[in-house]
Amino acid sequence: MPEGDAVHRTAARLRGALDGRTLTRSDFRVPRHATADLTSRAVITTLSRGKHLLTRVEGGLTVHTHLRMDGSWLVTPAGRRTAPGDRVRLILANAEWQAVGVRLGMVDLVRTDDEARLVGHLGPDLLGADWDPEEAVRRLRAEPGRTIGEALLDQRNLAGIGTIYRAETLFLRGVWPWKKVGEIEDLDGLVALAQRLLDANKGLAGTVTTGDRRPGNATWVYGRAGRPCRRCGTRISRGEMGMRPQERLILWCAGCQPR
Repeated sequence: MPEGDAVHRTAARLRGALDGRTLTRSDFRVPRHATADLTSRAVITTLSRGKHLLTRVEGGLTVHTHLRMDGSWLVTPAGRRTAPGDRVRLILANAEWQAVGVRLGMVDLVRTDDEARLVGHLGPDLLGADWDPEEAVRRLRAEPGRTIGEALLDQRNLAGIGTIYRAETLFLRGVWPWKKVGEIEDLDGLVALAQRLLDANKGLAGTVTTGDRRPGNATWVYGRAGRPCRRCGTRISRGEMGMRPQERLILWCAGCQPR
């Protein structure tokens, strides 16, 4: 699933193509909004909120989308042929550009005043202008008996982190993923590092946590299961965390992140 930095970049692309321009086409290909028509309305802006996207349109309306695992927004010149079949869920276009939502996991059209119904449950956005690390730490500490690996992926605690940044953050802090939140001495430092990692990558294509952008060298543990740790040589472990069916991939180094 695209994480906060990738969604942040997607919002920037949508702003560049749609902001301030009047829609000449709005094609919702989801049953609930199949008859919705936003043509002749100008797009005000698109914002990212964690892993969510909010495209605000004249008339007090917001198009809410979420990429989930397979979704993406493609920006192309207006009029270009789109993907065949049922992969396209939404098209927003103006005289110059078209934004094509492919395999979007969520598509909603709500009053802008009602955005909180969709994203109000989220914790502080790691890449938001109103990022509040103290509030993120407070929310994490509210469940001291929970594993830090599960707590970091709970978007109600802090919004935007996913399996890549969870694995990389915990490795860099030397924290075993199953360690309880209440047992972590410097939770503030862990949260601050997660934010710095996402912020450093928000303008890049891909994820780099090692400082080395060469293929195969960009991460410490993610994508490296069974390979030797770059620091200590221990083979990187791979497993799953969370209750079924919500379990998610986790990678760690048993040498650098001891129990």
